[in-house]
Amino acid sequence: MSLDLGDALQTFFAESRSLLQEMEEGLLRLETAPDDAEAVNAVFRAAHTIKGSSGLFGLDDIVAFTHKAESVLDRVRNGELALNEGLIGLFLGCRDHIERLLDITADGTEMDADTRHQGEALAAQLGQCMGPAALPAETEAPLQSLGGGRMAGDTWHISLRFGRDVLKNGMDPLSFIRYLGTLGEIAHLTTLDDALPAAAAMDPECCYLGFEIRLRSEADKARIEGVFEFVRDDCQLHILPPGSRVADYIELIEMLPENNSRLGEILVACGAVTQRELDESLALQACENAREEAPQPLGEILVGRQIVQPELVDAALTKQKEVRLRQTQEARFIRVHADKLDELINLVGELVIAGAGATLLAQRQGNGAMQEASALVSRLVEEIRGGALRLRMVPIGETFSRFQRVVRDVSKELGKDIELVVTGAETELDKSVVEKIGDPLTHLVRNSMDHGIESAEVRASRGKPAKGKLRLNAYHDSGSIVIEVGDDGGGLNRDRILGKAIERGIVGANQSLSDREIYNLIFEAGFSTADQVSNLSGRGVGMDVVRRNIEALRGTVELDSTPGEGTTVRIRLPLTLAIIDGFLVGVGDSAYVVPLEMVLECVELSDVDRQALALRAYVNLRGEVLPFVRLRDHFEVDGHGTRRENIVVVHYAGHKAGLVVDQLMGEFQTVIKPLGKMFSKVKGISGSTILGTGDVALILDVPSLVQQAAAREAGLNREAGQSGPADRATASVQ
Repeated sequence: MSLDLGDALQTFFAESRSLLQEMEEGLLRLETAPDDAEAVNAVFRAAHTIKGSSGLFGLDDIVAFTHKAESVLDRVRNGELALNEGLIGLFLGCRDHIERLLDITADGTEMDADTRHQGEALAAQLGQCMGPAALPAETEAPLQSLGGGRMAGDTWHISLRFGRDVLKNGMDPLSFIRYLGTLGEIAHLTTLDDALPAAAAMDPECCYLGFEIRLRSEADKARIEGVFEFVRDDCQLHILPPGSRVADYIELIEMLPENNSRLGEILVACGAVTQRELDESLALQACENAREEAPQPLGEILVGRQIVQPELVDAALTKQKEVRLRQTQEARFIRVHADKLDELINLVGELVIAGAGATLLAQRQGNGAMQEASALVSRLVEEIRGGALRLRMVPIGETFSRFQRVVRDVSKELGKDIELVVTGAETELDKSVVEKIGDPLTHLVRNSMDHGIESAEVRASRGKPAKGKLRLNAYHDSGSIVIEVGDDGGGLNRDRILGKAIERGIVGANQSLSDREIYNLIFEAGFSTADQVSNLSGRGVGMDVVRRNIEALRGTVELDSTPGEGTTVRIRLPLTLAIIDGFLVGVGDSAYVVPLEMVLECVELSDVDRQALALRAYVNLRGEVLPFVRLRDHFEVDGHGTRRENIVVVHYAGHKAGLVVDQLMGEFQTVIKPLGKMFSKVKGISGSTILGTGDVALILDVPSLVQQAAAREAGLNREAGQSGPADRATASVQ
């Protein structure tokens, strides 16, 4: 199918995918609460809206398939079909197939054979769910007035009272009834003579009769009303739709475009009320208002005049509330293409660099007024920068919610009963990070369910609840976002992991490793402890990719495990990949930027301290052992250090370390520029930036440096026979 993907069609695709997400969430809620009527309605509305919107663009394949799913959902909504696990699974499959059809349409490709066969199989299952619809039995008894329930059968109910002067005005009442018969079949007609006077008072030129008519016809209400157009002012006419059409009218109301927010306009648009009936009812309401009486609501007037059923008024009022709520929400939000936001962030970054250059120039000239103006511009640029970055911040809850479906499907495939617990869904981070974290999280979730959580039998033997628990949590910490994937399973088998690593030659047989270092071996390429390969895992592919993807986002991944209690994988990511607040330091002629959120304090070193640091890789910071990295040695900077050196104390993931530098140059707004492939493997560097002078400064990868310092300190511990901190921390920082 080849389509011109204009703006309207692109909006349709975006909204349809959002509706499919709502549909999936509703179905997953129904799996635990099958009597949730609101969830059923939400699923039905999503399918119905997608079908209606698809019809506008001529997407017949989507319309035809969605209509079948919608028909079965309608039976569920009307209580004719009970929800069960199998039916929910069928609807989830239909949801996936609709998404596949949307993808095919968006790509402009032809439907492949697998997709077609899948659609046919799902359609066949839907057809099996459609039994004969139960219709109310038609009776010949006089129809009840409005308010007594739905009208019987599938006939229109026409209540007709001719005026007394209709004959004098040259009209034949019977001719209108005969003409009415041309629109369909008059199934029943009752003549009412209750207005007939006594014989002595009867005028042969006056009409005293009324009629109750049941008409079986496919005509709409406006056409039936048009039959009596020439006698409309000389009669009382009430036309009620068939009971079988009430649901159709409600369906039409739900699928109406959200252009009308008035009750009367909604009822006219769906065909339940004609424009004449609406005008007459509004005139009646206006008369009550003119008499300074409290006017009746329009809905009550329409029901009282037997123009429309109460169910339709309720449906229209619900639609009215939804329209007004949607309009209110839309007034607060606008849809902006992500590329435009990226362009804005880039421009703000260039503005930050230009502002830094202007500030530096003002300082060099020593012009006080220019410095003050430059400071004001810098402050405004900082506010603009913060506002621009907030535009790209989105809650991670939307990503988390997608795993409800993953947990459901994988748990059934594994034959395990697993519950997903989500916390911290409101935590925000950059949209670009959210888009790239989905795949690593999916692998970690599936891995926890397959390897971590035991079967119900094993859990019972260990005194655990039969239902396993998988946790997704997110929170902010030290300028980063932390995402945790945890389970209450059996934990990692330390000895088994170490044995596999020795067997594969990843570590030496006599090598001394901590528990955390052993657990982190599962991130090595090709590493697996599984005895059998399954659809989910066992091939040794995945965990190393997870780590690479996270490190590509300037993040880290760490793992904690307790045997018999469970495992937690903790991912730390930067809040944004574009601009950060930094602390500028100098080493020789080189400048480096430390993310400001990770800086705790700065401490000056004395000559005695410098001599002590030449022998040790740690200092005594007020009684606390602080490992450090001398940046001059780490980056092999030429020349000798200055007589005055400083330690910048940084922290990350609960660990502290010191960075030994020559100069402290103050806070600096940093626009992050990515490094080329040639420098992607350089340890301790996460990016670069441009200073106001035009020089390039490297952005330090603090997590990597902290881990390096901690590893050096741990290695010295082992060499020293695990001597205590008090014995080793002889250097003193003033």
